[in-house]
Amino acid sequence: MRELAARTRTFTDSVIRRMTRISNRYGAVNLSQGFPDFDPPKEILDRLAEVSREGPHQYSVTWGAQNFREALAAKQTRFMGRRIDPDTEVVVTCGGTEAMISVMLSIVDPGDRVVIFSPFYENYGADTILSGAVPIYVELRQPDFRFDLEELEAAFAQHPKALILCNPSNPCGKVFTRQELLQIARLAEEYDVYVVTDEVYEHILYKPNEHTYFATLPGMWERTISTSSLSKTYSITGWRLGYVIGPAKIIDTVRKVHDFLTVGAPAPLQEALVPGLLFGDEYYRDLQRRYTSKRKLFMEGLDAAGISHNVPQGAYYVLIDISEYGYDDDERFCEDLARHVGVGAVPGSSFFKEPVNNLARLHFAKNEDTLDKALKNLEGIGRLKRRFDVPFQHF
Repeated sequence: MRELAARTRTFTDSVIRRMTRISNRYGAVNLSQGFPDFDPPKEILDRLAEVSREGPHQYSVTWGAQNFREALAAKQTRFMGRRIDPDTEVVVTCGGTEAMISVMLSIVDPGDRVVIFSPFYENYGADTILSGAVPIYVELRQPDFRFDLEELEAAFAQHPKALILCNPSNPCGKVFTRQELLQIARLAEEYDVYVVTDEVYEHILYKPNEHTYFATLPGMWERTISTSSLSKTYSITGWRLGYVIGPAKIIDTVRKVHDFLTVGAPAPLQEALVPGLLFGDEYYRDLQRRYTSKRKLFMEGLDAAGISHNVPQGAYYVLIDISEYGYDDDERFCEDLARHVGVGAVPGSSFFKEPVNNLARLHFAKNEDTLDKALKNLEGIGRLKRRFDVPFQHF
């Protein structure tokens, strides 16, 4: 048989989703894949029940149902401070994952270069490769995950077609400052580069950090394509509803690509989510309060267990330092953590281009009872250090 496509040889299946399967195998508390264990808002569930009986159950307009796009555009107009046209500047997608690949296939050609900050959400590298482009990685330097401006300028000097910006960042929880974003904007304009944003955690931030929409910076609207998902804001990760917002000329092309990738996002789920898009500001303030409380609970629990970690500025992930447990293979550490401690995590190496093997990612988008159970299990993390002295085949 002839070889399969060469592009698939340079990346693996999702390590994040793999760790969920490992967590399930060992009955561990799954703090690897970032989905909550609490329900969406009642208003959304009530509307879903109605939609299950009355519809729609057939295709909507391929780039999104009219009322959904209007509600989404009104919400984003409010938060971005710029009027979004629901008819020409919005595409509704099957989650943020499809939003990103639709954009990449729309703006880059084989051989183009794409700048990606490291650490990065695993899809960005794969999407760049699937698009036929070449990734250029720029390190976000620990412990505060700031980029070196000279290194970033050197990346732009290679004349990339695009830069992918995750803000707030998965996996490290970094929120880019306005000054950092202005530095990126200057380079994007100087080198004529598209900026593709992933802003799925736009409403999950911790004071005093504030989210700046890159598209709202001076001169950036015409070269920014904003992607996002509604999964995290409304606790509906299984619904797979995302979107792309950008200039009409770009969106027209994204719509074509999206149409032939998935046809359209689920019509009943779009209809059910409209009440959520109409929520007032208090919903988003309460969301921030709830996640701030979860972060506090989880950070204090990690401290009590003697586990070193960073403190996220946004999103709901934390990176723990596993150096003291003696592992030189973070994937093996995470499997042992699930099997012997009862907590699922993601090996940090899956997020870094650099050879980083001393970190693991946990998330705290869970009920307090779930977090308490996970933290109780993590009190036994010292067992891994002792187990590591035993030859691996004994496990």
